[in-house]
Amino acid sequence: MFPLEKDCLNLKEKIMAKFTLKGNPMNTSGNLPVNGTMAPEFKLVKSDLANFSLSELKGKKIILNIFPSLDTSTCASAMRKFNQLAAGKPGTVVLGISKDLPFAHGRFCSTEGITNVITLSGFRDTAFGKAYGIDIVDGPMAGLYARSIVIVDANGKVIYTQLVPEITNEPDYDQALAKI
Repeated sequence: MFPLEKDCLNLKEKIMAKFTLKGNPMNTSGNLPVNGTMAPEFKLVKSDLANFSLSELKGKKIILNIFPSLDTSTCASAMRKFNQLAAGKPGTVVLGISKDLPFAHGRFCSTEGITNVITLSGFRDTAFGKAYGIDIVDGPMAGLYARSIVIVDANGKVIYTQLVPEITNEPDYDQALAKI
């Protein structure tokens, strides 16, 4: 290996966030946005196939519940929990974000009675995963999003982030909601 190659590999290891899947190490494409910075803008797809941008929620507190797929029990549980918790938080919007197709989001929400979460799909655009550093880059779930929470205040600034250390676990709801 050439010295420059080794330096690039070392740099890549430093900027990738690490988590596990049933104890097996995995990596993301980067790191979650830093608290105090402006949340990166994005354009994702709603279940009716319309585009949706973060800027549409200007002036609201936003919980980004990012997850691999609604076809896993942990992701489904987190959606149900955020749907329940969001109902009592005025001025707060929950976004459920994965690479599931919008049709799957719509079916899940109608079956489960999810009415307090806007589901968004990243199937059309890879910019979201890169901007938020949550693309899984290796292991059996490569190509999906890592389970994460990002909370954005009414001014568009990131005030809380969590990359769930073990992807099969649910996020820390209490700590996240304490920031709202």
